[in-house]
Amino acid sequence: MGRLVPAVTRALDVLELFLEPGGDGTLSAPDIVRRLQLPRTTVHELVATLTARSYLVAVEGRPGRYRLGVRPYQLGSRYAEQLDLAAEGQRVAGDVASTCDETVHVAILDGTDVIYIAKVDSTHAVRMVSAAGRRLPAHCTSVGKMLLAALPRPEIESRFPDGAQLTAMTPASITDPRRLREKLDEIRARGVAVEERESNPDVSCVAAPVRDRTARVVAALSISVPMIRWSDERRVELETLVAKGAADLSARLGGS
Repeated sequence: MGRLVPAVTRALDVLELFLEPGGDGTLSAPDIVRRLQLPRTTVHELVATLTARSYLVAVEGRPGRYRLGVRPYQLGSRYAEQLDLAAEGQRVAGDVASTCDETVHVAILDGTDVIYIAKVDSTHAVRMVSAAGRRLPAHCTSVGKMLLAALPRPEIESRFPDGAQLTAMTPASITDPRRLREKLDEIRARGVAVEERESNPDVSCVAAPVRDRTARVVAALSISVPMIRWSDERRVELETLVAKGAADLSARLGGS
């Protein structure tokens, strides 16, 4: 773990005071000074910053007192959405895996990486080995490319600027940002992503987008298949199945 930043730690200490039971959910700067044993000037600067960023809000009609603002609620809601996504993703992944008997993942995008939040294994002796929580370069995976394809073009360009050398996981990995953008255009048009040996030389995958109630792409669902069971016919079959699975998961999240 890297060095903790004192100012950030103090700001979080202030916010966490509002989690303590009792009271009316409001605090004043003197309350914070007394409880955290911090200098008054420091507390006033922290409170001013947190208020400016909507983490705290002044209580109307009660000068000098503050309550939690909208931003902690938004962060908590996003966290709850991810918990729902992981739980529902695990259920749908199980349904899809029971149909095709291949490894099924649900992943989210984090910068230029994907993080797998749900996984169900194939029962075959030869299968993809992975784990929920694993992080991989998005451009090397079908789920990653599906998620990247949902981003606005300027955002893709900022994450993968021209001239950048992208990480190669196998000889088949895309390493040129321009080639990646071309591939993302194809995926966007088709609505499904296919990856052949780009993250693992022995595995190919198909993926489809998962949308929430606002139609925003929040995750992708994929099916991973060892090359010994991969063929054009199997790919077409799995593209249909992965699209259905992603649609089922979207429906569980309130999407259409």
